[in-house]
Amino acid sequence: MTSTNLTQTEAQARAELISDVHYTVELDLSAGEDMQREQFPSRTTIDFRSGAGSTFVDFRAREVNSVHLDGEDITERAIGTGDYDATAGIVLADLAEGEHQLVVDALGDYSVTGEGLHRFQDPADGNIYLYSQFETADAKRVFACFDQPDIKATYSLSVRTPQPWRVVTNNVVATEAEGDTVLHRAEVDYLLSTYLIAFCVGPWHEVTDEWRGEITAHPETSDEALTAARTRGEIQNSGSQTVPLGLYCRQSLADHLDAEELFTVTKQGFDYYSEHFGIAYPFYKYDQVFCPEYNMGAMENAGVVTIRDEYVFRSAASHYEYERRADTILHELAHMWFGDLVTMTWWDDLWLNESFATWSAAMSQANATRFDTAWVTFGNKEKAWAYAQDQLSTTHPVFTDASDIVTVDANFDGITYAKGASVLKQLAAYVGLEAFFAGVRTHFAAHAWENATFDDLLSALERSSGRDLSDWADQWLKTTGINTLKASFDVVDGAYRNFAVEQSGAAPGAGETRTHRIGIGIYRTDDDGQLSRITRVDADVAGPTTAIPELDGTPAGELVIVNDDDLSYAFIELDADSLKVATENITAIADPMPRSLIWSAAWNMTRNAQMKARDFVALVARGAVAETEMAVLEQVLAQSRVAVSTYAAPQWRQQGWELLREAFLRGMKETTGQAQLAFARAFAHSVHSAESAQILQELLGGDAANYAPGLEIDQDLRWQFLIALAASQDESGESEEQVDARIAEEETRDASSSGAMLALEARSAVPTAEVKAAVWEEITQRGPQLSNLALRHRMAGLTRIGQGELLQPFGPSYVANAARMWEELSPEMALRTLSGIYPAWDLSEETDRQVAELIEAPDTPAGLRRTLREGRDRVARAKTAQAFDATE
Repeated sequence: MTSTNLTQTEAQARAELISDVHYTVELDLSAGEDMQREQFPSRTTIDFRSGAGSTFVDFRAREVNSVHLDGEDITERAIGTGDYDATAGIVLADLAEGEHQLVVDALGDYSVTGEGLHRFQDPADGNIYLYSQFETADAKRVFACFDQPDIKATYSLSVRTPQPWRVVTNNVVATEAEGDTVLHRAEVDYLLSTYLIAFCVGPWHEVTDEWRGEITAHPETSDEALTAARTRGEIQNSGSQTVPLGLYCRQSLADHLDAEELFTVTKQGFDYYSEHFGIAYPFYKYDQVFCPEYNMGAMENAGVVTIRDEYVFRSAASHYEYERRADTILHELAHMWFGDLVTMTWWDDLWLNESFATWSAAMSQANATRFDTAWVTFGNKEKAWAYAQDQLSTTHPVFTDASDIVTVDANFDGITYAKGASVLKQLAAYVGLEAFFAGVRTHFAAHAWENATFDDLLSALERSSGRDLSDWADQWLKTTGINTLKASFDVVDGAYRNFAVEQSGAAPGAGETRTHRIGIGIYRTDDDGQLSRITRVDADVAGPTTAIPELDGTPAGELVIVNDDDLSYAFIELDADSLKVATENITAIADPMPRSLIWSAAWNMTRNAQMKARDFVALVARGAVAETEMAVLEQVLAQSRVAVSTYAAPQWRQQGWELLREAFLRGMKETTGQAQLAFARAFAHSVHSAESAQILQELLGGDAANYAPGLEIDQDLRWQFLIALAASQDESGESEEQVDARIAEEETRDASSSGAMLALEARSAVPTAEVKAAVWEEITQRGPQLSNLALRHRMAGLTRIGQGELLQPFGPSYVANAARMWEELSPEMALRTLSGIYPAWDLSEETDRQVAELIEAPDTPAGLRRTLREGRDRVARAKTAQAFDATE
């Protein structure tokens, strides 16, 4: 048995044996204010039905005090006589068929890694907050359970806390004061997987509202269609609905919680999903809790979504940051239906869970909120993530191996989220949007309050669309890599002849071609000097070459874009004339979608060593100042910095940074508002010269008028300038004492938790061998003692852009320590740390050889092997791009 790394085979066997589960979970957090106490009492009563056989219950902590089954003390038989072995779990041998009750008294461990029950003390006011994070399989860190998605259960939850604290969980909480403590109780009377239970505990600031709306009736979710589902739980399929809404954050962030905007986006999401999903929001209330030191964007716990509290903006935020936050809110809200109401049977369908929520968020943003260019952002940001992930040697099919939990956790990546969502977007285009929604509604009706698989959804979509989708699924879900599409044509007398779309085999992988539903756009300069679309045709392309007879004889344009409107998942290879026109006139493309596609194509060509990094930098320097899509602007500014630092020939980098700094300063001076802020941030994150370091000093001194008229330098921007200045000590001429004093003064000015972390990052960015050695030692030797957020900021400062030479000594140290760190750190922190400090700065053959040997070592854990392979791939890509950039 492998309770801490459950296998799919073990989960299937346990699900066949166990049913009708109810948990009574009792947590005593009354001493949670004592930061010296590392554990809390956890008592779990599990009522369940079993077939005849043996199984185990999961609990991952140091101490289990007693185990009783049906009133009998089975502690010794269940956990042995020595120290508790969480790997084996709590053994239930020779269960008789029938109903049973198991009672487990134990001590759970408070976490500082964002896994299980995380505890945080706010330096701003001393308040303590706790929140849970259970996906993928960490509910067992807090209470004993069958921790797998297909053993759904009901729950009775009780939490004892100090008097001032409130508890936010999956349902409405009743409280009862008892002396200096309060007992908080909640009933979860609907079927829910363990990973979707949540506890958020502490003196949270609260704002409430409600959503009122109508549920659009659809034939796929009629009363008749819901007959079976209603035997499992309540379902509303039409009429009006009112849902209580809550927002929660730390007291120190209360003044920054923009509740009106947050509620507006949330209600817009409710409006959209209530119109299209055919089933009302299925839970009693909808709370969103903004949590400190959060590892991810958010988590879809039923009725109580947890979200990183960086989304409570304490300083000026960019349009993209608001858009990103809205995307997160709508993503998690979509999960209430797809994920919580209907839940995957096992984690091999994790991709579907996340892809559907990602697709739904973009759809609802584009159609129901002010972020109506969400698909432009998706194409430029999310798909860039997917393309990069899909080019690694560790790429995997969208539908991939999920043999155990460790493997599943490794696949929370750009393929699972962004490629999967791209594939769903392609599927919706292929079958038609209405047929797609009809299939989704059919799926909800058939599987509400239970578990389902992708095959179930595919069957529903086949019925709604009338198409056989088995070949499509095989092409898109069971293969790896990216196809490249390009137009092939002749121009005769100003018109196209022999127009076709050529498709390369998917790479990396077996080289398959796929069926793509695409748009083909033809663009020409209009009377206003804009490159505008004059012709568009839709086409299904398949195989190496697909003729497009609709375009034969049509007037030729100056720019041809295959995959216009970004319907499919593929690289675009522009013909030579189109590439020249697009890159020389990118500011003349008025429509943000084709302009974004050109930016994306140029970036992919840079990464693939088909465009010189210096040419991409020149494109950004020339065209970024005119970019109107803020998400795209922020992306290309970031990509330009990577182009110089990673893909440009080393001998050109100084010139490249000069070119970028000039472009960023020009942007700061010539733009206003969101664009000006984006250029200011990009300037801060550059490698600096003596001249630009002086500009940083002047900006920190409050003199923005000469460089960025009208720019408000708020606290967060001050930190970005200060970190940049600390990292540029050699260029600024400031002494180590002056730098330290500057950081200490800013930390006094900003006494928040954010200030403390940013000061940590600034000190880690100081460019001396002594500082880097000390930070490296702390990360590699004291990692388990660092909180997840402290680790994140330490790594950011250590690996500050442009400081690779200072880190050269640490390549061999990384290889020497990697295996030990992987074992010592929690799974989440091991992955984040060893990815974050991978020696990408070390291009030496010796370090590459050592990494290769560690990859091939038979005792290297699979998760570490994957991390090393991906780091090595990125170094190889950088070397290839640098060599190409250096060519004449």
